[in-house]
Amino acid sequence: MLRPTLTLFALLLIALGVAASPAAASSKQVMTFEANRELLADGARDRTLDEIRAFGVKRVRVLMYWNRIAPGRDATTRPQFDAANPDAYPAAGWGPYDNLVAAAERRGIEVYVTLTGPAPRWATRRDDKLGLTDPSAKEFGLFAEAAGRRYAGRVNIWSICNEPNQPQFLRPQFKNRKAASPRIYRQLYQSAHKGLERSGNGGDTILIGETSPRGNSRIVRPLAFVRGTFCLSSRYKKSRRCGRLDTDGYAHHPYSRSTGPRTTEGNRDDVTMSGISRLVRALDRAARAKAAPRRLGIYLTEFGTQSSPDPRAVSLTQQAEYNAISERLAYLNPRVKTFSQYLMSDDDPGAGGERYGGFESGLRRFDGRPKPAYDAFRTPLAVQDYGRSDVGWGLVRPATGATAVDVLFRDRGTREYKLLRTIQTTPAGVFSFKTSSRSGRRYQVRWTAPDGAVFSGPPIRAYR
Repeated sequence: MLRPTLTLFALLLIALGVAASPAAASSKQVMTFEANRELLADGARDRTLDEIRAFGVKRVRVLMYWNRIAPGRDATTRPQFDAANPDAYPAAGWGPYDNLVAAAERRGIEVYVTLTGPAPRWATRRDDKLGLTDPSAKEFGLFAEAAGRRYAGRVNIWSICNEPNQPQFLRPQFKNRKAASPRIYRQLYQSAHKGLERSGNGGDTILIGETSPRGNSRIVRPLAFVRGTFCLSSRYKKSRRCGRLDTDGYAHHPYSRSTGPRTTEGNRDDVTMSGISRLVRALDRAARAKAAPRRLGIYLTEFGTQSSPDPRAVSLTQQAEYNAISERLAYLNPRVKTFSQYLMSDDDPGAGGERYGGFESGLRRFDGRPKPAYDAFRTPLAVQDYGRSDVGWGLVRPATGATAVDVLFRDRGTREYKLLRTIQTTPAGVFSFKTSSRSGRRYQVRWTAPDGAVFSGPPIRAYR
């Protein structure tokens, strides 16, 4: 790992209360949990929602797939139906989402919906069986209107398209070696936004982006996608043919490499967790060019750390540590409105015919066994080694107000943990500490809930 910069150290001092309270950072940052497989399944939905609520999480994200709801998904000719009327769609298509929204409401959990493709085959201009190539913006807008009408007053935060800078979600990404997907996406976004306005959801939070973190010759890099979507040149000069896009925030998926969340990407148009400031600057430049609203909030709506048993990923211990480091980085940036956890349980390791071809970012293994990240999610702890001092940041997730938390330590060669100190958290459950550094030291958090339940996080190392 790289040694922290002075700038990050100064920010951490702010978080520690040396220059200001932790509330000066992102005290209102919302945790969003995504577990599509469990939340849309009748047999697992209630159990998973109860588990999420027990974490203190009050928002879940779900992908609402256009082709799973629309009639005649495999037809080459558009069916005759009123696409703006939710009752004109097969009831079975809405069913899993109806059940999720109702179950979440009973628990006081907010549902955040991403309206996304693939499109039904008849809505693609090139008769694409996969529903990915040049989907009709007009038809997508009607689908958004139907979804808005069905869930008006029950869903209040939306985003448009999942990872549209990826060819598995939108095509073509490039034409004649120039980015093409941003132009297609801009039209889809504008049409869906108008559809939500027509359905009475114009006052809801509507997000743009949902971009993936890195690009290559097949994937448009996220900041190139930003420029293309907002009609900006490489120097952020706006085309006269485009007006300002109306949006309430930018959604992004800042997945990091296995080398850790502090790793800096070499290409300046890529945005992983360590590069959120790049996205902030890009959006601010778009605002100065009158292409976007000022000071757009950033919503990190999908994130996780790939772990064992995938041999290409990090260890189970590192997953817990990297998740906490990532959340601290997000917390320290006041423009970040939302952090997230992607998956309760790992994907099926054999799904799609490729061994570990899915995500192993869950808090549980595919068979349900909890990982160290499960306990760490309740009480995330990130400790940074600054040479002579270790500086810690943590959070008591289930806390509903200021509370006391014990920070424990165990030095190399010893077996038992000892109390370092008991710390009072902020009303948001955030705490911090500074102590002398010791090689091989491990830290642990222990918190006693008001009902007497004791929660302990896994052993955490200090990272340089």
